[in-house]
Amino acid sequence: MSAASFFEDLFGHVPNVVAEAPGRVEVIGNHLDYNGGLVLGAAVDRHVRVALRRHDGPRVRLRSAGFEAVEVPLEAVRPQAGAAAWANYPLGVLHVLREAGLAVPAGFDLAVTSTLPAGAGLSSSAALELATAMALVEAFAPGCAGRSRFDRLALVRLARRAENTFVGMPCGLLDQGVVAFGQAGYLVLVDARRETFTPVPVPDGVAFWILDTRHKHALVDSRYAERHRECRDALKRLQAVCPGLTDLADVTPEQVERHRDALPGALYRRARHVAEEQQRVRACLQALAAGDLDAVGRLLTASHHSSRDLFENSTPEQDRLVEALVGRPGVYGARLTGGGFGGAVMALTTTAFDGMAAVAERYRREVGAGIDVLRCETAEGVRRIA
Repeated sequence: MSAASFFEDLFGHVPNVVAEAPGRVEVIGNHLDYNGGLVLGAAVDRHVRVALRRHDGPRVRLRSAGFEAVEVPLEAVRPQAGAAAWANYPLGVLHVLREAGLAVPAGFDLAVTSTLPAGAGLSSSAALELATAMALVEAFAPGCAGRSRFDRLALVRLARRAENTFVGMPCGLLDQGVVAFGQAGYLVLVDARRETFTPVPVPDGVAFWILDTRHKHALVDSRYAERHRECRDALKRLQAVCPGLTDLADVTPEQVERHRDALPGALYRRARHVAEEQQRVRACLQALAAGDLDAVGRLLTASHHSSRDLFENSTPEQDRLVEALVGRPGVYGARLTGGGFGGAVMALTTTAFDGMAAVAERYRREVGAGIDVLRCETAEGVRRIA
């Protein structure tokens, strides 16, 4: 069912605006965005769609298939708890847009449809945020003059602020940036410090696969915030012995080793992962430019091993999947994608690869559970579709 039809069935009238935002896959650069580093991502052809209609009443009504209906006063938008917590993503966007000067004088109805699996590491949350932001701006700031203050970069920053301050998730710019700036046929190079988003051509003859372990992650309630704190603590300790260091992604592996005594236990492992992962991103860009897909694949797999051993944010299910993938003819490499602690694995293969059913069967035998397999194409970023 289309978002417009879903909306009409729920509310009895047609929406003013329908906006669409893609999911994203993190190709390489795990946990580098909030550490001021470079990350490669791609928008994928699974989407969240938001249909919205203004009305004259004082309330905001939110609906999404499979989730609790939420209704709140426009002038008393606050974080929701329990089964209503899904609404914090659109409500948070509404909150920060109004803080930024978007005039929302009365309420609205909003309905959400999605082809993105929630909790799989494809950033359904960022897609919901950006689709909501686009719909609100299109509905309440009509005309070029009204929308000019809310360009794509502004929406990325505002959506991140909503997630950081309203939802309570200390994420970086990766998810929102790739969702906003994705292009079909291109990866997106995110420079988190400079807040730039550069297209990088996808090589010919490759396919992206997402393998969802169905072991869901809930980043707000997981160890994501703990890793964020550990990276911040590691940076403070290194700044004391490395003057001029601004972000953890700037530290080199040699500096981490040289000052290992300043980094107890887990802080050493987190810093070493960040330093080596930043080198892998740069090497991956060089390999892509040279068309060396074997080298790209080795870097992806090395990234997963670092996430497993140093950043400790993979799961046994993800590790098993990577083991089942790597070394098969036609598979360049594989790694966890996204924040980790559950979710999905990404694999880069030849377009002719036909062994994914065998991978899924091996995983089922070893783990005793199935997986969901998606073959993805790169896609356009957030946009208005109706």
